[in-house]
Order: sequence, then structure tokens, then C-alpha cells
Amino acid sequence: MGLVGHFTAADAVVYPRGARVIARTRRGLEVGEVLAPPGEGGAAPSIDGAIMRRMSVEDLLLEERLQRNRAEAMESCEVLLAERAVAATLLDVECLFDGRSMLFYFLGEVPPEAKALTAELASVYDASVQMQSFADTLLHGCGPDCGTDKAAGGCDSCTSCAVAAACGK
Repeated sequence: MGLVGHFTAADAVVYPRGARVIARTRRGLEVGEVLAPPGEGGAAPSIDGAIMRRMSVEDLLLEERLQRNRAEAMESCEVLLAERAVAATLLDVECLFDGRSMLFYFLGEVPPEAKALTAELASVYDASVQMQSFADTLLHGCGPDCGTDKAAGGCDSCTSCAVAAACGK
């Protein structure tokens, strides 16, 4: 679903806007895109992680494999939800760059049956599972200062946000 935050560069490189990078976040290693170079958007209230490096050719190949795993996990989860008549709406699956973490995003509360089902799927991909309700993203936004003129990268609206269609901010 994406995260907008303030990151420092571990290698002290100033990455330009649009650079694809590997970042260490509170969730683990993730692929990211620089929205603004340091100093734009005012002083950072807190640091959300570190940019480890610009993406390499090898990183791009791994990202492709993780995207295939994501698509397979999403399709498998939707099929299992339907087969088992679990009343849950899967919105997205996210594979972190470490290849060991999968995040399943559901609309509303996640029933216990869906939690068990996603744990089964995670074992297929040898990954740990994290769950998140999409309603939480709508309530709290997708990053620091979401929907304000203080947001990093000039994001003063939800027009470029992954939750733009549903976000009321």
C-alpha cells in the first residue's frame, strides 16, 4: 500500500527525486522511490528509516520475482477465501524486499479464518505474515502529514496516493 516518510541515506549520497532505492523501514527492507531530496518539504519531524542504496540490476531481478510471488499469493488467497466461504475482502498483498515478509491487506476487520488461511499461504512462500486493515490506512493516512501541505515531496493531496479513491483526507 506504500509508505511516505523521511529517510536518511546510509551512504551519505543525495538521491534525486524519482530514484529507485532499497530502504530499511520499521517493517524491514523495502523498495522505494525518492519523492524529494533532503531539505525539501521542511525539517523532518522524525526519521522513518534509512536508504541503503540505489537499486542494482540484481535488485530489479529480485523485485520481479517478488512481484510474481505477490500475484500468485493474491490469486491463491482469493481462491481459498471463496472456496472456504470466508467473508473477507482482500485488497492487496505486499512482499517486502527481504523475501521473508508478506503483508495481506483486507477491507475492514479480518476474521480468524482469513488469518489462518494467510498463514498457510505464507508457509508456501517461506515468509512471515503481517495483516493490516485498509480501514486503518483511511483513518490515519499513509504517512507523516498525509493530506497536508507539510507532506514530503509536495504531496499536499491524495492525487498520487495509493488510497486516493477512498481517502477522505
